[in-house]
Amino acid sequence: MMQHLRKMLDTEAPAATLLVRLSVGAVFLSEGIQKFMYPAELGAGRFVKIGIPWPEVMGPFVGVVEIVCGALVLAGLLTRLAAAPLVIDMVVALVSTKLPILLGRDILGFHVRKMPQYGFWSMAHEARTDWAMLLGALFLVIVGAGRLSVDARLARRRSAP
Repeated sequence: MMQHLRKMLDTEAPAATLLVRLSVGAVFLSEGIQKFMYPAELGAGRFVKIGIPWPEVMGPFVGVVEIVCGALVLAGLLTRLAAAPLVIDMVVALVSTKLPILLGRDILGFHVRKMPQYGFWSMAHEARTDWAMLLGALFLVIVGAGRLSVDARLARRRSAP
């Protein structure tokens, strides 16, 4: 058990990893909070329009995941563990909202929204933040929090004689 915790906290990533943590953590924390502030537009109401199952449950659930994991990523605490659900969050967002734009029609129960045009370039434009957050979260899963993090401090403490 301690070996798994040590592996999760260990990071050889440079201090500049903080910049990725700040962008990923801040965006997810903000989006999670907004799911509660504006539930009709960004939470359960939006999930109904998209076609997400059980929107009354999934809207708040996703909001809590984004708030908790975003805050953990910002602090650099359990970063790999916190970034993993954010990767899943972004994969679902891409499949449920960007795939219908790419195809120009509903697919897999997910609804396409009214847009002036559909196809690759519309999807690429709409997905730019999603891709950035997906790749940023995936980066953090792979490399960890970096030297300027609570994880690094805990790892140093554990390895000190």
